[in-house]
Amino acid sequence: MTDGVGPQLAPERNIGDVLAGFDDVPLFMKSLPGEDTENTAISALQSLAYEGTPDEIALNFKEQGNEYFKGKRYREALKFYKQGVDAGPEDRPILEALLCNAAACNLELKNYGSVLRDCSKAISNNEKCSKAYYRSALALLALERVDEAIDCCKRCLAFDHDNTGVRTVYEGTLKAKKEKEAREQAREQRIKKEQEAKGVLTAAYQARNIIDIPKPDGSSNPYAPHWAPDDTSNSTLIVPVFFLYPQYATSDVITDFIESTPFTAHLEAMFPPNAPPPEWDKDNEYINGRLTIYAMTHRKRLLKVGKNMTLLDVCNAAKAKAGEPKDGLELKDGCLTFVVLPKGTDVEKKWVEEFKATRDKD
Repeated sequence: MTDGVGPQLAPERNIGDVLAGFDDVPLFMKSLPGEDTENTAISALQSLAYEGTPDEIALNFKEQGNEYFKGKRYREALKFYKQGVDAGPEDRPILEALLCNAAACNLELKNYGSVLRDCSKAISNNEKCSKAYYRSALALLALERVDEAIDCCKRCLAFDHDNTGVRTVYEGTLKAKKEKEAREQAREQRIKKEQEAKGVLTAAYQARNIIDIPKPDGSSNPYAPHWAPDDTSNSTLIVPVFFLYPQYATSDVITDFIESTPFTAHLEAMFPPNAPPPEWDKDNEYINGRLTIYAMTHRKRLLKVGKNMTLLDVCNAAKAKAGEPKDGLELKDGCLTFVVLPKGTDVEKKWVEEFKATRDKD
């Protein structure tokens, strides 16, 4: 007896699995396997594919490759062209066509090194193979090997003067060369200007007793010392400055501290009178006029900054005394650093003692 259940729907299959299944069907194979197989249908197709003279076999693969190339299935077409070359045709035009067609596939696939190898073989087979020179020039241009591309075009035009395709590539290559030379010239000028600007800054640091200490990993701060935009004489330096508040492990950054500006101007802006204290100032101790600023030199000297001192004044004060080793303010990662503490407090006294103790230990 039957259970009354009718025909059932076939289980759904992934489209990729369906397409992959065609690879085992001889009619739909993209290329024939090169190794021995037990599949009698495949064996029969292999026998047919390799029946005839090497030229006939190669021509057959070429025609199959052309069909795939027309359908823009370049990888499959390339396989057939390679099989045609491997058949060892004795007819030189057939071999030339297979190699040039393989180069065309590799151009579409952006395998430029393979293009050059295919074309080199084609030119070895026929030194006046215009297609090989044309495709070599396109590959060289894509690789930005402009001079070689120009040479390639010239060699072809020497025997095929009216080849419009090669002439178009040649003109485009000459234009690309000019553009490349212009970019290179601009790059060299930019590097030269950067080196000159760096040299001017280095001299400015030396004149101001600033010791530049870049990061070991070569990275840089988004803020960096520079000259005022309207300062054509490069006389006034603008430097990023960190104000550290070690009592609360926090800080402020002044991205553009003009060296002729007194420190008190910045303190007034950060701690204005009658304004609520910063959130981190729990005891309301950081008030302009009741603060002390310290600068630490490269040789661990501690300088107290007077309220009316400018940044340039502090730089000058950091200079080593006659006969002593070089000293100055450290420019770490493009920034100068100063410590700000509430004046005359235990906090200030403790920090100074700890700094000196650490310095003496070193």
